[in-house]
Parts: sequence; structure tokens; C-alpha cells
Amino acid sequence: MNALSEQVARKVRVVIVDDHAIFRSGLKADLDSRIDVVGEAGTVEQAIAVIAEVHPEVVLLDVHLPGGLGGGGREVISASAPLRGSTSFLALSVSDAAEDVVAVIRAGARGYVTKTISGPEISDAVIRVADGDAVFSPRLAGFVLDAFGTSPAEIADDELDRLSARELEVMRLIARGYSYKEVAKELFISIKTVETHVSAVLRKLQLSSRHELTKWAAERRLL
Repeated sequence: MNALSEQVARKVRVVIVDDHAIFRSGLKADLDSRIDVVGEAGTVEQAIAVIAEVHPEVVLLDVHLPGGLGGGGREVISASAPLRGSTSFLALSVSDAAEDVVAVIRAGARGYVTKTISGPEISDAVIRVADGDAVFSPRLAGFVLDAFGTSPAEIADDELDRLSARELEVMRLIARGYSYKEVAKELFISIKTVETHVSAVLRKLQLSSRHELTKWAAERRLL
């Protein structure tokens, strides 16, 4: 078999972990021919057992799972630590909440995508994670960079923790000089919603103007 044939023949071995069997079936059907689903699980305990048994290259992991000690996806990743290096985890969730993203990435996941992702997109994400890349849904990418970047404060700032994922997105765009209308267009929300988020951001950060917000963000290298 030549090199090209080997490349075509190789499939990424994947385990799907989600507590909804119908979702697992639909996701399995949506994944393309580059991917071989070698196991499924619906609880924390089942996931840990299946991953230990089949040693997949990638685990598609729901963040919120029943069972275990209540740690959900984080607990599965922690329990699978001996396989770290040979198995990568890609979180797949309906949630885009900041606390969920932070928790699962800190636990060791290589990426986080929401369940609005299409079949071809999730297939590509699996391949990229298997190849060592980090993959995030577009609306989460900016937040992840902020939260795990290399700023002097290492983005462990208590002030940042007060903001929701959406407020972080709005804050970053406003600090970059976007108008309310431009922010609304970028994030597919109304101008009124932008105004509400900006007011919340200024209140939570104890700032009084857009100028102060830009200075605050620049000092933390968030722009």
C-alpha cells in the first residue's frame, strides 16, 4: 500500500459520549468516512470504562453528563488522565456559558464546539483535534484566547470572572472601537441588547465610559 492509500485508508477512532441516545445516533450518522466510531457512552461511568477499553484517538464529549461524582465531562477527562497524549477530548455541548468552557478546557479538553455545528464541521473538528490542533466554535474562540492567553495577569482576573461569555465578546469589540451597530451586526443581536451588555460590563468592572473600558482592556492585552 502506498503512502496515499494509507492516508485514504486511515480513520480516526472516536468515542461519542452523550446522555441522549438519539443525539448519539444522529451524530454518528453525520460523521463522514474519515471517522470510525468505536464506542458510545451515556454516563460518566460508562464513558470512563469505554475510553479505557478502546483507547480512542478522540472523544466527543458532552459537558453535562449524569453519574459519577457530579463532575460531568470534566470528571471523564480527569479519570482518563493515564491516556492523555494518545486520546484527545473535544467538548460538544448546547452550552456556551463561560464557566462550562473554562472548566472543561482547564480539565484538559483540546476544544469546545456547540451543538449547532454541522456534520461536515464536526468531522473536520475531529480530524483537526486528532492531528493536535485546538478547535473552538467561532463565538467561543475570542473568549478562550482571553481566558487562557499570555497577558501579564494571565486573565485570572477576578473582574473578568464576573462577565458572561457574551459580555466578554461585547466588551472586546467595544474596546476595539466598534460602534453599537457594528457590534450588533457582528454578534447577530439587537442594538438594544448591545446597550444592555455594555451597561452590565461597565457596572461589573466599575468603569464609567468607553474610554476607560478601552484603557482597561489594553492594559490586560485583550484587544
